[in-house]
Amino acid sequence: MTQLAETSGKYRDWDPAFAREALKDYVTRPGALIEALHKVQEIFGYVGDDAIILLANLFNLTRADVYGVVSFYHDFKRERPGRYTIKVCQAEACQAVGSEGLTAAIKEHLGVGFHDTTADGAFTLEPVYCLGNCACGPNIMVEKRVHARMNIDRFKSLTEALVKEAK
Repeated sequence: MTQLAETSGKYRDWDPAFAREALKDYVTRPGALIEALHKVQEIFGYVGDDAIILLANLFNLTRADVYGVVSFYHDFKRERPGRYTIKVCQAEACQAVGSEGLTAAIKEHLGVGFHDTTADGAFTLEPVYCLGNCACGPNIMVEKRVHARMNIDRFKSLTEALVKEAK
């Protein structure tokens, strides 16, 4: 087994042999391409060109067929994400309590826009359109944890703590 990638700290570097082994049970099931794509993204953090080629071969599809599925569903990432994915709620309830200003401050603080990763590979910033915590907005989610009543000072403290934790 390969070690986790140094750049992200939680995803493996691309390893076609490992990927082939991880996907062997999906290949025998009809219609399992999407499940296999999710597995690739879970292991490697994204679905790169090498993965598309491998999946096309394993499922006896064209590269265009696999790419079409990847590009159709917004949850599939084509580039490796940062160590932490930060989702900022853009829904109306959060907008009503300041998420637009928070979003602008977060983008400025991180130096990235939505769908971008910070230069150090620590954070990827994504929009989300409801985290189901509307009464306590504005909300963000880091990995699978919701952070309510977020403001830029709390955000800065959170990201500083995450950077220290990752070291």
